[in-house]
Amino acid sequence: MIDETVEEIEEMQTHSSSVVAVNATRALEELLDREFATVEEFHRDLERNSKTLRRANHSHASLQNALREVERTVLNSEDSSVDDAKGRLKQVIERVVDDVETGKGRAAEHAVSYLDDGMTILTHDYSSTVLEAIERAVQNGTYLDVYVTEGRPRYLGRRTARTLAEMDRVETTLVTDAASGHVMSDVDRVVTGMTCIAEDTLYNRVGTFPIAATADQVGVPMTVVGSGAKIIEEGFVFENEYRSGSEVMREPTEGFGIENPSYDATPVDLLTDVVTDEGRQDL
Repeated sequence: MIDETVEEIEEMQTHSSSVVAVNATRALEELLDREFATVEEFHRDLERNSKTLRRANHSHASLQNALREVERTVLNSEDSSVDDAKGRLKQVIERVVDDVETGKGRAAEHAVSYLDDGMTILTHDYSSTVLEAIERAVQNGTYLDVYVTEGRPRYLGRRTARTLAEMDRVETTLVTDAASGHVMSDVDRVVTGMTCIAEDTLYNRVGTFPIAATADQVGVPMTVVGSGAKIIEEGFVFENEYRSGSEVMREPTEGFGIENPSYDATPVDLLTDVVTDEGRQDL
């Protein structure tokens, strides 16, 4: 389960950082079924596997925070038996997962007030929190037109479009990332998720910065939604990821290179609102 989760994270099969954090934390449940001679041996295995999961994606603050909390809670304990240490691991996994899911749910609930009936919104890539907010809104009777950008790399925006297409009261249109400027004049609000916010910068799926700059130029408000745990005050250095160039161009290249970054950096002063589980945040 741990190896499969590492591969899933590295291959970006699940983009939503909240889902990544939950899956990675849950993967450590595999250790509960292993045999250990001593508490020290159990701790070493936990530390090794947690670090392996964290290395799978250095950019997701929620992933890093969740696994570090598991490490701190278990490794700093003074459990006298392996069974006690396993019990502590099980408890902290449940607590951390609940914190992530509760924070995401509350953020989505607060974001519903930004989705008015008949509004046209644009969302980028894939965010489980944004999807939950839209689902809550339409369950309350709201009708929405939604433009969804494809979201390179890995085209995870297509997954968003398929999910929205199954919702009643949502009219969904998929566009290329480069077409966001073309449709922006029809948009009432841009609503995206976030990987994290650190030092007055929003880090999110590549393509977010040009969307934010375009929205700012046209005068369209932009709201970013996510758990407050993704807003980092200090102690976190964002590390971008660079995907294989074959995701951009399969043919052999001659005389030029290909750069395929996963994330970009957007100044928060381009944003109108940041909504978390605590409500609207002032940055």
